[in-house]
Amino acid sequence: EVQLVESGGGMVQPGGSLRLSCAASGFTFSSYGMTWVRQAPGKGPEWVSYINTGGGNTAYADSVKGRFTISRDNAKNTVYLQMNSLKPEDTALYYCARGSSGVGYDFWGQGTQVTVSS
Repeated sequence: EVQLVESGGGMVQPGGSLRLSCAASGFTFSSYGMTWVRQAPGKGPEWVSYINTGGGNTAYADSVKGRFTISRDNAKNTVYLQMNSLKPEDTALYYCARGSSGVGYDFWGQGTQVTVSS
């Protein structure tokens, strides 16, 4: 059974940092690109970042470029999202998903809440 379990969310002040993790199981993690998507209250899903199978190719939404860093550890079956210089507009439920915008997403985690507020 494929499972994606996010963790690391929480409440942080503007300018702060958080590191999200997504632990994968039930499939060959190193064979799949992984994506982070977020959804703010009352808004649709927003693609945040992508990393390819080996970790050498990454992509970011303009809204997070320069502040967020995606990475993966294939030995630990985990993908990460390091979020720095957080802004109130980063407040959202953050999901990891298996796949990419090009081929689609076939499995999603349950999400982890990030709240940026003073």
